Amino acid sequence: MARIRKSSQSTVSSKPINSFWYIAAYIRLSREDGNDESLSVTNQKKIIGEYLETYFQGNFTLVDYYIDDGVTGTDYDRPSFQRMLHDIETGTINCVICKNLSRMFRNYSDQGYFLEKIFPMHKTRFITVSDPKIDSYLHPEALLGLEIPINGLMNDRFAAKTSFDVRATFATKRRKGEFIGAFAPYGYKKASENKNALVIDEEAAKVVQTIFQWFVYEGMSKNGIARRLNELGIVNPTAYKKSKGLNFSCPHTGKNDGLWSPGSVSSILKNQMYTGTMVQGKQTVINYKVHHKVPVPETDWYIVPNTHEPIIEQALFTKAASLQIKDTRTAPGEKNLYLLSGLILCADCKKAMTRQKSKNMVYYYCRTFRDKSKNACTKHAVKETLVVSTVLTVIQTLISLIDSTKVIEKILQAPVKQTESSCLATRLHLRQKELEKVTDIVDGLYDDWKNGHISKEEYHRLKAKYSSQTEHLKIMIKRLQSECSQIAERDSENDPFLSHFLQYQNIGELNRGILVTLVKNLYIHQNGGITIEFNFSDPYCQIIL
Repeated sequence: MARIRKSSQSTVSSKPINSFWYIAAYIRLSREDGNDESLSVTNQKKIIGEYLETYFQGNFTLVDYYIDDGVTGTDYDRPSFQRMLHDIETGTINCVICKNLSRMFRNYSDQGYFLEKIFPMHKTRFITVSDPKIDSYLHPEALLGLEIPINGLMNDRFAAKTSFDVRATFATKRRKGEFIGAFAPYGYKKASENKNALVIDEEAAKVVQTIFQWFVYEGMSKNGIARRLNELGIVNPTAYKKSKGLNFSCPHTGKNDGLWSPGSVSSILKNQMYTGTMVQGKQTVINYKVHHKVPVPETDWYIVPNTHEPIIEQALFTKAASLQIKDTRTAPGEKNLYLLSGLILCADCKKAMTRQKSKNMVYYYCRTFRDKSKNACTKHAVKETLVVSTVLTVIQTLISLIDSTKVIEKILQAPVKQTESSCLATRLHLRQKELEKVTDIVDGLYDDWKNGHISKEEYHRLKAKYSSQTEHLKIMIKRLQSECSQIAERDSENDPFLSHFLQYQNIGELNRGILVTLVKNLYIHQNGGITIEFNFSDPYCQIIL
């Protein structure tokens, strides 16, 4: 709120004070300041207030406090800083006061730009209360000396070192699987006793589970899911976090009307965090001065499994990911996917078939033939009812075959290929240990350089060498993990073929959930034949092996 005060009669000025000053008190507290009480917002307000009451020369009104809490000083694209600039440009304020230069700037080039150009151009008085003390109106000559530029350069270097240290700390936390984000992913919240740990937010988690169930088992499109959520009055993640008192904002939510969109649904379906795996480091800023975020290659992400309680089972997440890769488009205005969407393919060109309704009958045609070239493929026309009835019959037949004690016993007694699995597990363990060793070496290089144990040139050479080794090891580990998973899935005694097929023993008709669970692809041949590719191995193949 604006306060007006006239100059004290006892104040002696070296320069006539004829202007009336409209003051902006600028305050900034960064995350790097931690719990330093001397830098707190309250303390900065107190210092500025005491200065205005005791030492300020001239008549003034305090227009407002412009406070950026938890924002770095190397970037002047700060909300309150930008609001202050706007008020300077419009003439709302003509004087800026802050505790010291580091509260206003930690970017040497920006400091010079504002002190030497922007503030003088708009005839704005600039004051710092603490050393170096500045008053551009009473003592403009001080801006021409060396003290202020040197102070700005020191602040800049301090910001650079702080940024390096913070990045190193964050990297360590990420490797350990500790959550370092400002806000927990939708469906989770930060643990009260540990801000780096995630616990389930039951209310939001139920929405996440519902989205996956609708998408995978009920065949709903992302558009349909968004509309259903909006119809039920369930607010989107951004609005939900705000409703819980969090100062959360997202640049992609526009006016934040609280409504779900297909994009927000897609983000939920793609988020591996819901499986209990910590995934961080997908983006980074260019440097400590340029805070524009750029994507990071997936090989450089920090992925640590089993760090928190999962909301979604891995199998369900994998199914959702697979469906998103497939062509699962819906007709305009449709909430649900068609029964065979994303599953029915041309057996020759392997492209998705296109659905077409004619005389109350639904047909599927090769998309290549219909849309691209009649010379590139053939029609492959088939009735939807024929495909559905065929698949249903095959599934029913398989269930009747495996629902036999003798067959089940043979499957469960089939030998497991332990040798290959054990070998891969050993190789994986060795590579993981090697990565840990190389990572420790890289982490210690900077200290060795700073402590004078190695030269700067040696530091950069060794860092490049070990960084290359790190990338190579990450790729090898990822490949070995994939191979181990495949073998475990293939050789598991809890045979997925049995567990998934036998749950549909009394199946009478097909639905989207059954198809997604059991069928990977349906291939349509030109002669009308249908090849069914199941998600799980044929039990007879396992017996032979």
